[in-house]
Amino acid sequence: MNNIYRFSILLLLTLIIFSCEDNLEIDPEQSIDGSQALSSEQNLDALLLGIYQESGQGVSFGGDIQIMADLLGASDQISWFGTFVAPRQLIQKSLLVDNTFVRDTWFNNYESINQTNLIIDNLDIITSSDDKKAQVEGEAKFLRAINYFELIRLWALPYEAGATNNQAGVPLRLTGYEDYSQPLPAERASVEEIYAQILNDLGDAYTKLPTSNGVFATKYAAQAIRARVYLQMQNYASARDAADDVIENSGASLTESFAGAFNNDANSPEDIFAFQVTNQTGESDFITFYASQDNGGRGGDIVLNPDYFALFPDADDERANYSYIGDYGDDLTGKYTNQFANIPLIRLAEMYLIRAEGNIIETTSIGQTPEEDINMLRLRSGAITVTAPLTQDDILLERQLELAFEGFLLHDLKRTKNDIDGLPYNDPTLVLPIPQNEMDTNDLIGDNNPGYGS
Repeated sequence: MNNIYRFSILLLLTLIIFSCEDNLEIDPEQSIDGSQALSSEQNLDALLLGIYQESGQGVSFGGDIQIMADLLGASDQISWFGTFVAPRQLIQKSLLVDNTFVRDTWFNNYESINQTNLIIDNLDIITSSDDKKAQVEGEAKFLRAINYFELIRLWALPYEAGATNNQAGVPLRLTGYEDYSQPLPAERASVEEIYAQILNDLGDAYTKLPTSNGVFATKYAAQAIRARVYLQMQNYASARDAADDVIENSGASLTESFAGAFNNDANSPEDIFAFQVTNQTGESDFITFYASQDNGGRGGDIVLNPDYFALFPDADDERANYSYIGDYGDDLTGKYTNQFANIPLIRLAEMYLIRAEGNIIETTSIGQTPEEDINMLRLRSGAITVTAPLTQDDILLERQLELAFEGFLLHDLKRTKNDIDGLPYNDPTLVLPIPQNEMDTNDLIGDNNPGYGS
């Protein structure tokens, strides 16, 4: 699909998208008028663009999904100094069922999912070419997969390798509704069922998406998310192989410096997929909660503690020094200082880390040895190189050094069965509550997650 054409229909998109952010609590409305969105191929294109924007909102991949995971996974490495109650509940592991962060992310993700379902249900509207039809389907399934992946990781007990994984997951909705304001009854599918759907969608997306697609999803974006999903499932061989495919074939390359991977107005060579932010479109709650006022934020609600800096064994590591002093004298991460920077969802660095960990677990050297992969990142940041043999714990530490404040901490600790701030990895306290509005309007939902009532 011609990307210039796709951007040209943004004007059409603005005419058929209606704001729903202020109404999420009591009436999460479908943001696309269904009758308009499904009336022509051009409008279906506009709906697809709208899903990218919807998923990239601050309450979803524009920051809150990743911030919730890092606050809930935090111990002494960071502190919350902001005045908002909802994030404070997350870092204190004392969530209430009416938590606004939890509520808004849930409904925005399901709103995005409903829009992907509308597209998938109406692919026959696309008659210009089979290639375009396949690409639109691939993009819709990629977007549906990433939204379901975050829902299942945050709102359900963790996936357990080798187990049946019949623990309650989240509602699995695969049919689109033009009128999204009506109650949408759906039972909670199991964790196993949700993961299976995610992998099916990503497999289809990998097959149908092109290798190059401008700022939109590509087959290697789908493959990179698949590597992330397999890693969460502790399927280390499949995670390794998917990551290796991305490293070897995507055309992405590490930025010359660690800092070069962040605060970019356009996608960097390292970005496998990024949500787009400009001074006119896009949102970044990373800026809101991590940045100083001079950099567009609230002054530094999330601050770095000495325990964070103590993670770095090498004081010359650029990653250890990638911070600055905020408005109130606290250390703030340097990853979020440009309020109009794109938000990387997948960086190539993550693929090196996944491949290294998979090779360690499987005692293989697919692509490169684990040491070679890790040293690619360490040399880039000016850190001392490592020598064999490396352990999984070494990779987990390297993931903290490289991927801090990008939404990985909670999920890494859960999949490796590590305690989280003194709590067992599978403690129900570390699972988000299903929002009250979903409980009130979905008569098939059953009980809420343990500790949050029925």
